[in-house]
Amino acid sequence: MMLSIKKYRRVSWLFVMLLLSGASASAQQQQTVTIDSVLQRINESNPMLQVYDARSKAMDAYAEGANSWMAPMVGGGVFMSPYPGAEIMEMRDKGMIMLSAEQDIPNPAKLRAKEKYLQSRAAIENAGREVTFNQLRAQAKTAYYSWLVLENKMDVLKENGRIMEYMLKLARIRYPYSQGKLGSIYEAEARLGEVENMKLMTANQIVQQNVQLNMLMNLPKELRFNIDTLLAIPGPVELAADTTFLGQARSDVRQLDRTIASMQLNVEMERLERKPDFRVRFEHMYPRDNMMPQQFTAMGMVSIPIAPWSSKMYKANTKAMSLEIEAMQREREAILNEGQGMVRNMALELNTMREQTENYQARILPALKKNYDVTMLAYEQNTAQLPEVIDAWEALNMAQMEYLNRLQELYLMVVNYEKEVEK
Repeated sequence: MMLSIKKYRRVSWLFVMLLLSGASASAQQQQTVTIDSVLQRINESNPMLQVYDARSKAMDAYAEGANSWMAPMVGGGVFMSPYPGAEIMEMRDKGMIMLSAEQDIPNPAKLRAKEKYLQSRAAIENAGREVTFNQLRAQAKTAYYSWLVLENKMDVLKENGRIMEYMLKLARIRYPYSQGKLGSIYEAEARLGEVENMKLMTANQIVQQNVQLNMLMNLPKELRFNIDTLLAIPGPVELAADTTFLGQARSDVRQLDRTIASMQLNVEMERLERKPDFRVRFEHMYPRDNMMPQQFTAMGMVSIPIAPWSSKMYKANTKAMSLEIEAMQREREAILNEGQGMVRNMALELNTMREQTENYQARILPALKKNYDVTMLAYEQNTAQLPEVIDAWEALNMAQMEYLNRLQELYLMVVNYEKEVEK
């Protein structure tokens, strides 16, 4: 069964409180955290994902104001008034006091197009969030599975330490009776020291993976917890992955699709620039001569965007954006073609690595374990020397470490494969 995670179980905030409660150094029992819980926590709390959430809300807020009109203009002043000191022949030549109001009325089709375009920008931000989450998910799985392998290495090292202590104990007992060599005792002590150094290095690497997961989950870096070490070896994967499947599965392709859709809405908005806008204006005049009647002016105006000297801009913009859309469509095809080949090659390599790992588990390690057991039994019966036992132990130990290294490579290949096909 693949290690891919398609759905995340809802995790209550009690999970976080339980983690935090085990953060102190004196905690006697640490919480066991599954990979599902880690991914759910990242999805909810990682700051990089929250950036996209805020941007998406910002675009929605912009879209809410897309149907707004420009503010009305009001004014006042004088109309047809003579300059100071000019000779006035009649009272009506004193001019008038004028009040005016003006309102631009945008074309409703343009407002609707602008609103749809801004809403499409929010969809792009949501798709960008999915792309980032896919990357964070791969980082989390890499750290989690690396930690899993390190725990297995630690178990092997602990068992190796126990074995070396046992061999060293036997060598020290036999040496006074001339049944062993002093050099063999020193060699066993050196091997035991090497095991202890490996345990220290492995423990440090485990803490590093712990810190990495804390960073991804936005938890305190000093928080310590355990992981689920009962995960099985990944099963084989299918080689078939057509471009239709990848186009639906991959978040980067979906983001590109939404970008193309947004650009198409932008093209439509630019095309609507050929439609006219409107304006109304009302002016009222109070004559300074009481004998003159009050007057007004009411005007309605319409723009003429199809005029040759004004239509060049939106025509050029429409053409340029159409070419950009065509370029993004070609980019989409290139991504899918490359992804299809990459996924198939990764599936072939993954299945091969899985068979090699199973071969270690089923054949190589059991055979070397039997060789070690036989050599140790001969040593206990005083028919073999300690260097022979150490050689058999080293062969088994190296095979165990090689098996775990291959297991780690297999897990990382699974992570890369799932990242590529968005699982």
